[in-house]
Amino acid sequence: MAIEVNGTSIETTASGYLVNPLDWNEDVARVLAAAEGIELTEQHWDIINYLRNEYLNNNQHQPMERALLKDIGKRWGSKPTSKDVYKLFPLAPTKQGTKIAGLPEVMRKGGY
Repeated sequence: MAIEVNGTSIETTASGYLVNPLDWNEDVARVLAAAEGIELTEQHWDIINYLRNEYLNNNQHQPMERALLKDIGKRWGSKPTSKDVYKLFPLAPTKQGTKIAGLPEVMRKGGY
């Protein structure tokens, strides 16, 4: 599979994740989000940037939901609930968010 972004074809897996994470940029994120039915807000970007930072700068760490809630709470000034982040990423913030962030698919079960 592939997506078109600014006239460039970018290869994705059968489940829609980027084959090459280096193909990612904010325009790619917007296209991936649109395919998921999501219009990105500042809160979406906070989570996307958090996920990318954890993966790229922390030994390819893919945080579970509990860690995401705790760390994003520090940025937002109050800890969000699971319900808050599922409103942003209805198919699981650590999985759907990871897809939009251009990172490899999370293969673990559960979110906590």
